Amino acid sequence: MRGTSPQQTDAKPSLLQRYRLRYSWLDHLVRAGQSYTANHGDHYAAAITFFSVLSLVPLLMIAFAAAGFVLADDPQLFHQLQDQIHSAAPAGLGATLDQVVEGAIRSRRGVGIVGLVGALYSGLGWMGNLREALTAQWTGEQPSESDGFLRTKVFDLLALFGLGLALMASFALTGIGTAFASVVLNALGLGQIPGARLVLVALAVAASVAGMWLVFLWVIARLPREPVPLRSATRAAWLGAVGFEVLKQAFAIYLDSVTNSPTGQLFGPVIGLMVFAYFVSRFLLFVTAWAAVVTKNLPQVDLASAEAGASVPEVVVGSRPDVPR
Repeated sequence: MRGTSPQQTDAKPSLLQRYRLRYSWLDHLVRAGQSYTANHGDHYAAAITFFSVLSLVPLLMIAFAAAGFVLADDPQLFHQLQDQIHSAAPAGLGATLDQVVEGAIRSRRGVGIVGLVGALYSGLGWMGNLREALTAQWTGEQPSESDGFLRTKVFDLLALFGLGLALMASFALTGIGTAFASVVLNALGLGQIPGARLVLVALAVAASVAGMWLVFLWVIARLPREPVPLRSATRAAWLGAVGFEVLKQAFAIYLDSVTNSPTGQLFGPVIGLMVFAYFVSRFLLFVTAWAAVVTKNLPQVDLASAEAGASVPEVVVGSRPDVPR
């Protein structure tokens, strides 16, 4: 009879392994983290954050050009702006700022065109990195480039417009839900009750979560370059919507705490925006990894056998995170 090796008799499952065997949700969470790490989630999140910040410059240029067109068509508004500049600027600097504003108005077309081209470039780069990151979390592999460069960019552009429509639908749902709740409370005569404000805030948060669920569902299920199961994406979208609301509230608290000083007012929002974009990117990819890990494919392990010393299978988190080693 073949003897039993010391590793087989003395091996005991760790505390985390015991809890993973006992609680399926914890096992699912750990496997999602393993899959996220193995599929370079942090690297993809950094690339997404870079293009997110890069997109701000052309967007500001577009906004600058739009303001130039508005001021050029409304002389009264332009003079009001000049009066505000002269009242707020230090002595002797008002005339210089007037020249800057007038130059911006004259160059509004060029600034707008450069902004649009830059926004298109950075937006396609952002969408391309996002789709590749989502595909990697679903499949564990780099997406193939058999479609060709031009075809890929066209689909990325369509996906960018689709995401914009999903965001518009989310904001519309949030606004309609909040307005409807306010109208109902006022119609019932409850608008002036102290507790009604809390109810309105809770309904506004619920409407925001429902709206963001649409966005996360679109991102997780439709942006990957490979077909993915809609049912898993639906469940993960709820987790993403709730988590995003928590991140948004934390970011609001951060901005409120760092904008109390002049230095914080200057650099705090920029740094906070970069950190917020990075954490949202990481969270989105983790939620996608959570959706890709299917708990029912994990082999059933008897807890009593594991406590007696049987080895606990680990999960391969490479190309197929749900296949036991």
